[in-house]
Amino acid sequence: MDATKIMKIFEDTAFVHTSCTGEEHQVAEYLQAQCAEIGLEAHLEPFAVTHGKIETASLICDGEEVPCKGYQCSGSGEVEGEFYYLANSDPWSLEQCRGKIVMVDGYLGYWTYQDMVEHGAIGFITYDGSVNYANDDIDQRQLRPTTHKGNRILGVNVNAKTATALVKKQPKSVKISIQQEEYQGTSYNVVADIPGEKEEVIVFTAHYDTTSLSVGSYDNMSGCIGILAMAEHFLKNKAKYSLRFVWCGSEEVGLLGSKAYAASHEEDMKKIVFCINLDMVGTIMGKFRACCTADKALIPYMEYMAMEYGFGMEAYQDVYPSDSTSMADAGVPGVTFVRRTTPETGTIHNRYDTIA
Repeated sequence: MDATKIMKIFEDTAFVHTSCTGEEHQVAEYLQAQCAEIGLEAHLEPFAVTHGKIETASLICDGEEVPCKGYQCSGSGEVEGEFYYLANSDPWSLEQCRGKIVMVDGYLGYWTYQDMVEHGAIGFITYDGSVNYANDDIDQRQLRPTTHKGNRILGVNVNAKTATALVKKQPKSVKISIQQEEYQGTSYNVVADIPGEKEEVIVFTAHYDTTSLSVGSYDNMSGCIGILAMAEHFLKNKAKYSLRFVWCGSEEVGLLGSKAYAASHEEDMKKIVFCINLDMVGTIMGKFRACCTADKALIPYMEYMAMEYGFGMEAYQDVYPSDSTSMADAGVPGVTFVRRTTPETGTIHNRYDTIA
């Protein structure tokens, strides 16, 4: 695979393709066709995903409507209360959530949500973007089942500039109204195999879906191209282990593609001995890192091999929020390779994740 081919794939897939959309299916079929071009037979494996189609969503603060997007799968209805900005997660700060609509910083993680609801929050507001960006984009987000665990409250997402203005204003009355249709959509994993001398399998993973504002060149068509190039290499240079390549759908809404793969391949999972995941490897600037969700012994091994090949890299032990985590949950150790850069030279989940 040369630079011309790599850029062609980036250009062909440079459009928004979120979970369970026709565009995501289009990219899945495109990756399947790319496998066929290099002589690798791939198939699509469908799986169900719970989604919500927002019909109406509004955020009214002291009688004034504020631009927002409703959280998919947070339910339908209306809730009104006092505004509260949860800046810290200490017990005193959490206690102030009671009976209020709570704003939290950044993404809504599991523990933040559970703490907030446990302490009586009746609705929530998140934000994204930057106060320094020229645009006022708002990402479309989803309240994931793994986050709410069946205990849902209404929520909306706003732009960072709006969030800052609300904290400055401290509105007395905040009302969230959402109407949405919840349904079961279909997403796809693209799966291909290269048999080896051994029955034991090394699985390569990379997700291909995007968020609602991004064409996903960095996050994560770069990783998809990476494992496609590996597949091309190992078709010509047979490995001792059997190899499986999985391009995962719906990663951006909770690693759902890799979770679905692990759940539907229980017997196959017993043969998988290692997972190599690529997520965001294609920036000009940045630091190469290897996040090892495995025994600590893997860390010096990774760093030693990197030095042997003249490839600067930092290895560390942690859980990376990508498809290797689903494999680790199923008992398969793994590593995620990533080239992380600063927001000044490469960012994700917004309009600035581009081929450039």
